[in-house]
Amino acid sequence: MHTLLSDGVLLPSELIQRAYSAGYRALALTDHVDRSNIDFVIPRIVEVIEEISEFSQLTVIPGAEITHVPPELIAKLVQRARDLGAKLVVVHGETLAEPVAGGTNRAAIEAGADIISHPGLISMEDALLAKERGIALEITSRKGHSISNGHVAKIAMETGVQLIINTDSHAPEDLITLGQAKIILQASGLAEKNIEQILSNSERLVDKIRRN
Repeated sequence: MHTLLSDGVLLPSELIQRAYSAGYRALALTDHVDRSNIDFVIPRIVEVIEEISEFSQLTVIPGAEITHVPPELIAKLVQRARDLGAKLVVVHGETLAEPVAGGTNRAAIEAGADIISHPGLISMEDALLAKERGIALEITSRKGHSISNGHVAKIAMETGVQLIINTDSHAPEDLITLGQAKIILQASGLAEKNIEQILSNSERLVDKIRRN
């Protein structure tokens, strides 16, 4: 999810409270970053989460979404984000809705990002590499980015790469219910047994981050 530290509309504290009120049990604050703002954004996300965690029943994960960075620089920024305290590193994939540089998906996978968001028409080869390295691909509820959900789901079923459903929330109205998440996954062409598996992937990812 994104706050006003990048292109969202809410303070981190308000987004956390709204998510909690909507029934969420965990969320990750992953504002858009590149070299211009990474040293500013991540420490502030880490700081507000550390301050709020004592008083919130929600698990809040500090993260970052590396966005529109030349593929050659992605590995360096993934490492920088982790050094600054990001526990979940997302890379803005080759969405069909924006002119993302070709090779971004592969560079993000090779860099060891946790999730490739809206990976567009990701190739079979890249999906297999993501599976090998334990990196998840995103099914998104975000308008525009969701155009390729069907392709991503199909590739995932063929390769076995892990899928995560994500709201990519920028504003309160972007938060979705569990029922809506299931509909989005169904609309992507996924079977009921796969839907339940994908929903549980998020819980396992949160547990993994907690352990680390």
